[in-house]
Amino acid sequence: MPSEQGPPTERSILWRRLDRPGHDACRLFRQDSSWRLAGTAVFAHEGLPCRLEYEVSCNSAWETREARVSGWIGARPIDSRLSVDSARNWRLDGIESAPTRGCVDLDLNFSPSTNLLPVRRLRLAVGAEGRVRAAWLRFPSFSLEPLDQLYRRLDDATYRYESATGFTADLSVDEVGFVTRYPGFCEVEARG
Repeated sequence: MPSEQGPPTERSILWRRLDRPGHDACRLFRQDSSWRLAGTAVFAHEGLPCRLEYEVSCNSAWETREARVSGWIGARPIDSRLSVDSARNWRLDGIESAPTRGCVDLDLNFSPSTNLLPVRRLRLAVGAEGRVRAAWLRFPSFSLEPLDQLYRRLDDATYRYESATGFTADLSVDEVGFVTRYPGFCEVEARG
């Protein structure tokens, strides 16, 4: 569980994909009064190589403020920019995304990195649960849509994640809030 003082000012992690060949390396760091996640996911999708770099910026309350995903899927270039204002109005590539109005967190469904955001923000006690409405950046379409989620803290290092899609998984997390085991999706290989 993340400590009361917050995570160290820098932390990194490497995940191995369980659902397909691939890895995701991510770094958490503080910049001025904001927190940033920066990483690169390299994996295979339907026989095509993919490389996706991402950076997510949050305020000190762990609320997403902006993000960028760039790279490629096969020969298709990807460059998606997201922003959210203080009224929680989201924009994808400069275009307002009315369906995601009110969402607090960004969920990158190709990476376990963004599960850290609600874990850090909600600060749940064991046995407590919190509802989240995330702006879900879908892979491989890179469309943005709302996704209702529930996080329930089962013990010091386990959260039950449920989404409106009917998906449920028990996520193991470290003391910072990074997922260390996401059944069927990924597991940690190294941390620093």
